[in-house]
Amino acid sequence: MSRIQLALRVPDLQASIAFYSKLFATEPAKLREGYANFAITDPPLKLVLVQGTPDTDTRMDHLGVEVDTTDEVHSATSRLQDEGLATDVENDTTCCYALQDKVWVHGPGQEPWEVYVVKADADSMAKQKSGTCCAGPAVTETGPPVPTEAGGCCP
Repeated sequence: MSRIQLALRVPDLQASIAFYSKLFATEPAKLREGYANFAITDPPLKLVLVQGTPDTDTRMDHLGVEVDTTDEVHSATSRLQDEGLATDVENDTTCCYALQDKVWVHGPGQEPWEVYVVKADADSMAKQKSGTCCAGPAVTETGPPVPTEAGGCCP
C-alpha cells in the first residue's frame, strides 16, 4: 500500500509528538533523537517530525510517496524521467534511521518530493551524498542541479 508522506521541521519535537498523537489518536511508530514518525492508517499518511530550530515556526520540510518495493521506486523513476522531469536517484542510502532506495523530483516551486521504499532500519539519522539529508544542490541524472534547503528525506 502506498501512502503520502509529510515531513515537518518543528521547533519543539516533544510538543509536536504530543499534539499529533492526540490529533491522529496514535503513538509514533519510530522515535529517535530529534526525530519521530507516525504510520497513520486513516488517512494513510507517514507523518515525519524533525527537530528544527527553537523559536521558529513549523515548516514543510519535504513531501513523499512511500511505496512497498524497490521495483516501484524504479518504475516511478522511469515514469518521471519519461515525463521529462529531472530526477535524483539514491539507492541504498541511509536517511532518518532507515536504509532506502528513492528518487527525488522538485515541483515548480522547488518543493522536494521523494518516492521511496524503506528497506531496513538503520542506526543513523542521515548519510547522504551531501553529508546531510538533502542539503545543498541536488545532483540530477536527467537535468541540472536543483537547489534544495537543508533537511528532508526522512521516512
